[in-house]
Amino acid sequence: MDKIIAVKDKKFALSISAEEIKKNVKRLADQINSDFEGKEVLFVGVLNGSFMFASDLIKLITVPCKVCFMKVSSYEGTESSGKVRQLIGLTEDVRNRNVVVIEDIVDTGLTMTDVLHQLQAMEPASLRLASLIFKPESFRGNYNVDYVGFRIPNDFIVGYGLDYDGYGRNLPEIYTIFDC
Repeated sequence: MDKIIAVKDKKFALSISAEEIKKNVKRLADQINSDFEGKEVLFVGVLNGSFMFASDLIKLITVPCKVCFMKVSSYEGTESSGKVRQLIGLTEDVRNRNVVVIEDIVDTGLTMTDVLHQLQAMEPASLRLASLIFKPESFRGNYNVDYVGFRIPNDFIVGYGLDYDGYGRNLPEIYTIFDC
């Protein structure tokens, strides 16, 4: 029987094991190392969700690189504006640099549309996106997700940095919401 866990008031079933995650993170790192051979890369992790993926990915990068993190803000008071207003904490100049954004999950793609647009306006030499999880069924963006760890259905998931109301980020596997 599949492993079932509870996070807050919901039940989740194991859907992606820690070993599968490790294997796919290695595959993505190998692809990035090949694509940027002989070049320097600036990795920009999007917090909070990407922290585990970013950490494991960066450990496998062999090309010269720097790493920074940012948060995005789409709130005005207590309400979401639906638009990303700020890239909080981006401390590196991206102009004329090869930039790879590290994201935990791309579902509708609307937040990342704004993030990529703002970064592109800063004139990087190249701009690519690495996402551990991609939900093609719900994607409405008009850009490529260059490095994809897993393509999954439009299910709610937790673990490996992904959360349910702030909980579950610490899980080493990924779990899908379980309907009893």
